[in-house]
Amino acid sequence: MVLSTATKTEVLIQALPYIQQYEQKTFVIKYGGAAMVDDELKEAFAQDVTLLKKIGIRIIIVHGGGKDITEIAGRLGLASRFVEGQRYTDEAMMDVVQMVLGGKTNKDIVARINQHDGGAVGICGIDDGLLLTRRQGGVDLGLVGEIVRVNTAFLDLLFTHDIMPVIAPIGVDEKGQAFNINADIAAGSIATALKAEKLVYLSDVEGVMAGDILVPSVDKDHAEQLMQKGVISSGMVPKVRSAFEALEAGVQKVHIIDGRVKHSLLLEIFTDEGIGTEFVR
Repeated sequence: MVLSTATKTEVLIQALPYIQQYEQKTFVIKYGGAAMVDDELKEAFAQDVTLLKKIGIRIIIVHGGGKDITEIAGRLGLASRFVEGQRYTDEAMMDVVQMVLGGKTNKDIVARINQHDGGAVGICGIDDGLLLTRRQGGVDLGLVGEIVRVNTAFLDLLFTHDIMPVIAPIGVDEKGQAFNINADIAAGSIATALKAEKLVYLSDVEGVMAGDILVPSVDKDHAEQLMQKGVISSGMVPKVRSAFEALEAGVQKVHIIDGRVKHSLLLEIFTDEGIGTEFVR
């Protein structure tokens, strides 16, 4: 589809107040799903985050990579085991997690962003004690951790030098033991620690759906009603609960958007209609 000059102008004018509003604000973006697999979507994401950085928004990316871990573990003869839908991480699997998430997956994302002059640097939670972690309580998942503290001073230092952190969700405890961390949880913890303007989850769903209809905006009371009715169910429930935990801790807005749509990040942030679901106080 070819846009007319008038349409292109209208799009740019619509974006202007948002650009002014978000200059020097912090966005934490959880990057995962199809957007990390499809080449066109990977390219669009790299373009989007570079554009956001160029107009003065402080961007932090926290990425997943479960499929990559499973694939490489399989090549090494390690079976992936899941407990209640979560990966069990023993010492051998933790080695794979560090090798894959902190290595190839992380650096592939960084390389693609830097092709667009995004100024990205790949790190993980071990670097400068970024994510101080302890073993997760509850169901035994092995070396799976929960975040105790985020080293925000380290992130501020990177921002001072105009660097975009791309973070692999691996933490470390006070004894130097590395832990695998759920990427959604890591993104939420980082956004909370920084009191970010936005926490954005790129997922493989359009957002919160009531039947075939997208719910564009929801507050906590409305979300509880939708969960009671079963409209919000299964894997979406923990995402929604974590969204409101982040809001209550100081994050201004949380978004779930469809990473399968090219440039969904820009469409959500810079248009009045948006493309996903925003969670508000």
